[in-house]
Amino acid sequence: MPRLRAALAGLALTTILSVAPPLAAQERDDQVTSFELDNGMQVVVVEDNRAPVVQHMVWYRAGSADEPVGSSGVAHFLEHLLFKATDTLADGEFSATVAANGGRDNAFTSYDYTAYFQRVAADRLELMMRMEADRMRNINFTDQNVATERDVILEERNQRTDSNPRALFSEQMNAAQYLNHRYGVPIIGWRHEMETLDKADALGFYDTYYYPNNAILVVSGDVDPDEVKALAETYYGVIPANPDLPERMRSAEPPQTAERRLVYRDARVAQSYVSRSYLAPERDPGDQTAAAALTLLAEVLGGGQTSYLTEKLQFEEQKAVFSGAFYRGTTLDDTTFDVVIVPVPGLSLEDAEAAMDATLASFLEDGVDKEALERIKYQLRASEIYARDNVDSTARRYGAAMSVGLTVEDIQAWPDVLQAVTADDIMDAARMVLNRDASVTGWLTRPEGEVTQ
Repeated sequence: MPRLRAALAGLALTTILSVAPPLAAQERDDQVTSFELDNGMQVVVVEDNRAPVVQHMVWYRAGSADEPVGSSGVAHFLEHLLFKATDTLADGEFSATVAANGGRDNAFTSYDYTAYFQRVAADRLELMMRMEADRMRNINFTDQNVATERDVILEERNQRTDSNPRALFSEQMNAAQYLNHRYGVPIIGWRHEMETLDKADALGFYDTYYYPNNAILVVSGDVDPDEVKALAETYYGVIPANPDLPERMRSAEPPQTAERRLVYRDARVAQSYVSRSYLAPERDPGDQTAAAALTLLAEVLGGGQTSYLTEKLQFEEQKAVFSGAFYRGTTLDDTTFDVVIVPVPGLSLEDAEAAMDATLASFLEDGVDKEALERIKYQLRASEIYARDNVDSTARRYGAAMSVGLTVEDIQAWPDVLQAVTADDIMDAARMVLNRDASVTGWLTRPEGEVTQ
């Protein structure tokens, strides 16, 4: 069966190559213009005139990992509050105005950044910029809407985390992996700290980080860079910088010298599984090679139906209904490389973990299949090209990377860095990252004596 699947995969790739234009013929470089306003705000314009649509995004270099100790969740809390009143807009008027102009808006908080965006017709860009610049410094929330929005984020935690054993398990895994770094604290916050968040907490975070010299403006779509620059200077350029913006300091994680383990039991668990996370380096400005090798390692090892883990655990040994490997390197500090196995019914988690370990050991012996690697590289290149057709994904790609210190040059070089990775690079990365002494292994299961249905 594995040989048959490999043959079919090869036939599929041959078919793709024969009917699709060569990727080189489809590629086009992003038309990027970048500059900095006098107040320190970075601006990136990615021009794409194929449709009269624009994505306007403001990224603040402040996320949950930048929160004061004891105020977990305040970054996300403030994100919610920015949709309340300003000195010139009433509660809810911001989003209502976007909708009335045929657009959509939202925001999101991560460990390393908070971002606000609007996707609208290109001729509505000035209106979006005027409103976003207004709430950068003119927020005007009250004790009442602070209390109301605190209830909203607590209910969000109820729905997304407390009612989901997988989410609770993930929280415990992160907390075990990061003993000292703020990546061990959930983005939404610990409930007992969320319940105490007040107006002073929100204003303290706002008055520290929400300034143009801590922000990146990304505009992608049907725009003219000179016009964007003129608008940015008009609306953002007049906002004073924060001369006391603190240096972005994070508490360092101590060296991990022993593996950590946990078992999370919950009667609501429908499917037990084993998860392991390993500390791993992030993408670094000017030196993205290690992150590129880890990105490809995740694809080779557990990225799909033809990956090594899937072939061994699901098809050959039939010990798993799912297996995967995951890596997200666009972070400010060390991230994780994760491996998961969901065992077939009747197989214990102990035996599933043993099978996963044996398969990882086999991979370190067998190495990377060269044909599989070339197929993965081709698929990655194709996905990167097609992603350029979406002004949202384009703006997010630049904003997220620049928020963690990468440059426009790093972002544009990334596809070629990925393509330059060799099988030897991937194996070096595997031997470096698959270190049990720097790992956390977790079992998600039901209480003892209960059987998963």
